Amino acid sequence: MSKPSTLGGACIIASVCVGAGMLGLPSAGAGAWTVWSVVAISVTMIMMTLSGWLLLEALKHYDFKSSFNTVAKDVLSKKVNFINNLSLYFVGGILLYAYISTSGDIFSGMLGVSSELASVLFVALCSAFVLHSTRAVDRISIVLILFMIISFALGISGLASQISVPTLFSVSDADTSYSAYALALLPVALTSFGYHHSVSTMRDYYQDEQRAKKAILAGTAIALTFYLVWVICIFGNLPREAFGPVVSAGGGVDALLSALTNGIDSTSIKQALNIFSIAAVVSSFIGVGLGVFDYLADFFGFEDTRTGRLKTWAVTFLPPLVFSLIAPFGFVTAIGLAGAAATIWACIIPAMLAKALRQRVPAQEGFVVPGGSLTINVVITFGVLTAAFHLLAMANVLPVFKG
Repeated sequence: MSKPSTLGGACIIASVCVGAGMLGLPSAGAGAWTVWSVVAISVTMIMMTLSGWLLLEALKHYDFKSSFNTVAKDVLSKKVNFINNLSLYFVGGILLYAYISTSGDIFSGMLGVSSELASVLFVALCSAFVLHSTRAVDRISIVLILFMIISFALGISGLASQISVPTLFSVSDADTSYSAYALALLPVALTSFGYHHSVSTMRDYYQDEQRAKKAILAGTAIALTFYLVWVICIFGNLPREAFGPVVSAGGGVDALLSALTNGIDSTSIKQALNIFSIAAVVSSFIGVGLGVFDYLADFFGFEDTRTGRLKTWAVTFLPPLVFSLIAPFGFVTAIGLAGAAATIWACIIPAMLAKALRQRVPAQEGFVVPGGSLTINVVITFGVLTAAFHLLAMANVLPVFKG
């Protein structure tokens, strides 16, 4: 039997990452614009790759099939593990909330119904794949990924050919300081590299930490490439001042595409971008939904029966649906909240686990993340600062771009 390829694992990691980032980064990065957005996204990719490696290092001390929760429960106190579990659920829930809210905006016009009804129909249809089985999710994901690849290639090729260098570097606003806006972008960028619930899957897949490490690096590199090409193409076509209405509308996908396509004459590019955004929302919703579904089934001890799966479906999808109907707010705001919480389980906790296990087992064998304690401290500091930047931006202490 042939060994699994590094490319296969890298594609799994990349597919987990790409979704929220593709839809949220342009609006979140409008203040920082091109250069500082590229810097912020690239730094985040490095930090999140290292944090995933640190979790992988912690997992090596446990049997295969051991999960993130297994390690945290063994190493950390009950209170810290509770916070870790709570943050993990919050991130999953807020992402589902964001996708449900934006689906209402996207599909209401297409179906000619209210955004609330469109959101209900979206959840009923898409969550049915998760309710049925993982295999059903597998099959529909393949179809959606194909749509995303084809539509992304068509849309990006059209956008790339129309990039304006003065627009890309905002030459008309040369005296404007962009760097401070990059700090508020970090939580959204962090969410865009939130693959950490798949680290144990990669380890089990390869039965080898070194190969899993390579797959994680390749996967985050693929996601980074997608993000940078996407952001550069959008910023090269849509002037910075044109993001004002997009940001005031909450940074929603529909608002971004509306502003972008207003300046594009090509119908084929518009259609490709619309198909891409729809496929991205649906695939991300199903992918995140499956992860939260499996997590809650294990957490509550629901059996894998029809009744048990219905219970899990209810606790997974009904809360974010209800909140999206009662109190909808901006897509980027929701993604930013997810990023602030994700700093705990995707950044700080992996570093804490690696540090604690290095102290418990001083003679380390096998895979060890390079950089020693410096790497651990840098990752923890990055996570703490990212959460702090989000809170400061919410308190209007940090500048927030409003157009």
